[in-house]
Amino acid sequence: MVLAAMVASADEPAKAFSWAPPKVGNGMFTNDLGMLDSERQDYSTNLASYATNRVIAAKASAESLDEARRILAVALHLSPRNRKALVVTFQLGKGILPEAVVSDYSPQVLARLLLTRGQLLEKQNGEQNVKLSRMFLELACSMDPKNEDIVYASEVQRLDHGSVNWAEVTDFKGKEKPDEKAP
Repeated sequence: MVLAAMVASADEPAKAFSWAPPKVGNGMFTNDLGMLDSERQDYSTNLASYATNRVIAAKASAESLDEARRILAVALHLSPRNRKALVVTFQLGKGILPEAVVSDYSPQVLARLLLTRGQLLEKQNGEQNVKLSRMFLELACSMDPKNEDIVYASEVQRLDHGSVNWAEVTDFKGKEKPDEKAP
């Protein structure tokens, strides 16, 4: 379902934007992912904060909303009950532009953290770790395209494995995890 919303600032008229919330279900990552629950929660919150501020700064441009959809999908896959990710997704779905948030990290610092964590996940091996590593590196590259280390790592991964199929992330059709039950 695509909802239209209005974006307005004090000095310009409102403009409509379309938002299709990501579909993540219970998330694609199980306990096999090489991250602690608290770490998953922290990354989810920081990704949601970045997405919020990006949409606001870009006045809900189509590009910022597409990027936010990918970022919020990753955040919700990491932590399906993350407060910030759920609230922002709901607000955008209702046509409400979220309030700007004070983030723990600048976009450049968050991108470097995603690069480092993505490289560690790749070294841990395992299907879920490698999948998240690829997502982290592509997101980091879009957050800080001037950082040559990030761009190089992302491009090498793209050359070796192709681009991330974001449709699989944002429109997840996976099965319910065996150790969880639907509400």
